[in-house]
Amino acid sequence: MVTCQIDPALERKTLGDFRFPLGVYPVEEMKPKAGYTLHFEPADGGEEEDWEEWPDRYIFDIVASAERVPSLVTVLVSMLPGRVFPILDVMGHDAFREIDPFVAYEPVGIEHFMEELHRFKDFLFEDGMCGFGAMAEEPFFYLFVDEHKIVTVRAEPEMKERIERILAAFGLEAMEEPAGADASAHEHRGVLRITDDAPNLLSMEEIIERLRDQWGLSLNVDPESNTDDDGRELGTTLWRCVLRRVTDDSPSRYAEVVLYADCLRQAEDIALSAVDELDEQADLADSTVIEADRLDDEQLKAYPGKLRRTKGSKPEAGFVLAKRWIP
Repeated sequence: MVTCQIDPALERKTLGDFRFPLGVYPVEEMKPKAGYTLHFEPADGGEEEDWEEWPDRYIFDIVASAERVPSLVTVLVSMLPGRVFPILDVMGHDAFREIDPFVAYEPVGIEHFMEELHRFKDFLFEDGMCGFGAMAEEPFFYLFVDEHKIVTVRAEPEMKERIERILAAFGLEAMEEPAGADASAHEHRGVLRITDDAPNLLSMEEIIERLRDQWGLSLNVDPESNTDDDGRELGTTLWRCVLRRVTDDSPSRYAEVVLYADCLRQAEDIALSAVDELDEQADLADSTVIEADRLDDEQLKAYPGKLRRTKGSKPEAGFVLAKRWIP
């Protein structure tokens, strides 16, 4: 069975009786405090906005010692209905975006969400490069565990007392400033053990690919624009796309395409056309773009193929620098 495993060489940071996640830990003196904040948020969004209306809700931001977070989340998940919209945030490789936000636009059965949550619990609850959660509409309930393993719950007012009882059962009290790893200078790191002699242990990229398939996740960015995290227009940029190629009678193959494009949608279209040219049986295969990251000049210099932009030239959208099957 495919799964993942924590690198046994990693040491956990502990202060007093508070244990930090293996993948995120403070690098300066601090005093961690388990507990939660509670705030009320009025309804927003709706017909005049770009998103559906969220109802009146209470928001809980919860800090707990690392060994208690999985059990707490399991209890909170029990408040979700039978079909949910999974969420996944990943600190990816895109040069102009810190977080790759993935969401499901169609609901999946809660059993599918929980199956993958248990399968990859070491990655999801310990790795400092990812966050995850799920949302339901009827009744409205939002649960998210960020990359610091801080738990956020947004829920309709009728659920407030039940959530408070759950938190009290875990010894958590309301306070002004609970303190986890994000309350001071801190470091993030990946936690997975990767070894050639255990092919059933997946890498971070392989886990993300599986979760995208099983949870129906899509990258939640505007596919028609090309901006950085500050909203600056980037114009034509260099992209590295990884594609999965599937046929009915052969194992999956993976290809890499490096190209120039003006936006995500264009980059994916160019990459799909380029991989068709690599395959003599293109009409019998189905391709999916599983990674599409923009590269800056430093990443271009470090690219294994030693690609170089011609000095003084202006890159044109649609130009493919490289395409190859990944061994």
